[in-house]
Amino acid sequence: MAIGLSTYSFFWRASERVPNPLDLPAMLQHTAALGVSVFQICDYKGLEAFSVTQLRDLKQQADALGLTLELGTRGLETAHLRKYLEYAAILDVRLLRSMFNSNTSKPTPDQAFALLEAIMPAFVEQDVKLALETYEQVPTRTILDAIERVDSPWLGICLDPGNCVAALEHPTQVIDMTAKRVLNLHVKDFSFSRRDGWVGFTFAGCPMGEGLLDYDYMKARVRPNERQINQIIEHWLPWEQDAASTCALEDQWTRHNLNYLNTKQSEE
Repeated sequence: MAIGLSTYSFFWRASERVPNPLDLPAMLQHTAALGVSVFQICDYKGLEAFSVTQLRDLKQQADALGLTLELGTRGLETAHLRKYLEYAAILDVRLLRSMFNSNTSKPTPDQAFALLEAIMPAFVEQDVKLALETYEQVPTRTILDAIERVDSPWLGICLDPGNCVAALEHPTQVIDMTAKRVLNLHVKDFSFSRRDGWVGFTFAGCPMGEGLLDYDYMKARVRPNERQINQIIEHWLPWEQDAASTCALEDQWTRHNLNYLNTKQSEE
């Protein structure tokens, strides 16, 4: 098991809202500088514009930095997933995270099963695992039902229990439901805070150990070390008063969360 970062760890520093946003090679450099060995390129809109040469250059950079790459996209459309398998072959990726829905498609449970059944032989042949993320747009049970119908060790869950709160699914229940099928973890803490005037709540991220995620429980149920499941750090960091303070806080959260997870790992 390894602790990793993703493009979501650099959400603000890579955004067009800040001066000199980080590109993908810069994110890899920052990841390696923090002593991290896994980087997940997740929902990165620029990747599909990369040429084969650019992808090979990225792979060469990752090798030189000692980084293992993972990929993340959205949707189950066959052509789209085949395209990401082509990227995976060039980047030597062994795990692809995806989601039931894409920006253009919302399959029914039966349609999702048919799409997965059709594409999984290609994942098996290429030795790439497909991890479908838990999130509020699709009930966890619906995602899990499709995975269990296909019943392949190359198909499983990307567990992010915080995503499901918006659908009134309790994080602990989501962990219990999916634990045996987890292939990848997206790790972020989260909390509710009262809005100004005590009118409603804001549900947002916070540093690990300061919110509602029962990380010890999740780790005990999923057993990432024993099962060689990578833990990918993400953030739900609200925009601060300006770019400089937002980027500084994002970097602070990343370092804090790395220290938190490394400490937890050393306790085993």
